[in-house]
Amino acid sequence: MIIAAVCVVTAAIALWRQQLNAAFVIATIGIMAWFLRYRSDLKASLAEQGSPKPSDPEADSSDENS
Repeated sequence: MIIAAVCVVTAAIALWRQQLNAAFVIATIGIMAWFLRYRSDLKASLAEQGSPKPSDPEADSSDENS
């Protein structure tokens, strides 16, 4: 989360200096860092809740036939 915040501040500075390409790249890196952090938090919360993993449909159909 800190990396995302630093990237946003750095992108704002680059934008203020009229370095549009650098601002775009830095902002994109910041968005990716935020997304990956959100994704890992979501995975951890799902694992903590003990939600079942999606099962293989073929395995389910073979269980019914037995």
